[in-house]
Amino acid sequence: METRTIVLGRFQPFHKGHAAMVTSALELLKTSGKRLRICIGSSEAEESLENPWTADEREQMIRAWLDETQGHKSKETEIVHVPDLNDPPNYVKHAEKFHGAAGRLFTSDQNTADLYEAAGWYTILMSHENRDIWQGWRVRATMQMMSTITDEVAVKAVLRESIPESVVDFLIENNALRRLAFMGHGGEPVG
Repeated sequence: METRTIVLGRFQPFHKGHAAMVTSALELLKTSGKRLRICIGSSEAEESLENPWTADEREQMIRAWLDETQGHKSKETEIVHVPDLNDPPNYVKHAEKFHGAAGRLFTSDQNTADLYEAAGWYTILMSHENRDIWQGWRVRATMQMMSTITDEVAVKAVLRESIPESVVDFLIENNALRRLAFMGHGGEPVG
C-alpha cells in the first residue's frame, strides 16, 4: 500500500473539528498532488453511547461531507477502516496493516502524534479548534438530548453548531440520530 498522509479518528460522529482537520490536511496536499487517506479507528466497536455508529455509517458521514465540500474531487480521498487493538505501544504497527507504512500523520491529538513519531512517522500536530464545543463526547451528549425532538428545523439548528450540515442531514435522513434516545446509561431512554 502506498504511503500517504493520513488523518485518524473515531469520527463518532464526524463533527466540525474533524472537518477542520481534514480540510487542513487537504490544503496541505493540494500542491503535492498526493491523496489523503482518512482512517476510521475503532471500526469494530460494538454499538454503545460512546460508539453509536458503525464504521460504514461513519464512512457515509465523511463521504457526505467530502461530496459537499470537495465535489468531484471527493473520490480522490481514500477511507479505510482500522479496528482497535487496545495496546497503545503496538497500535501503529497494527494500524499500518490497514492504512499503509510510515508516511505523514495529520492529527490534533498529542498522544497519537507521540505513538506515530515513535514508529517513524512524520507528524503534523494541528491545534484544536473550538475544542470546548467540538469534542466528540460533548457533540454526542447534545445529539442524545436532541434525539427525542421531533421538530426537524430545531434539531438541525442546534446540531449544525458542531456538525457539518451534510452530516446532520445524513443522520436525520438515515434515522441515525434517533437511536441515541435509547442508548442512555443503565438502559433508560433519554426524555
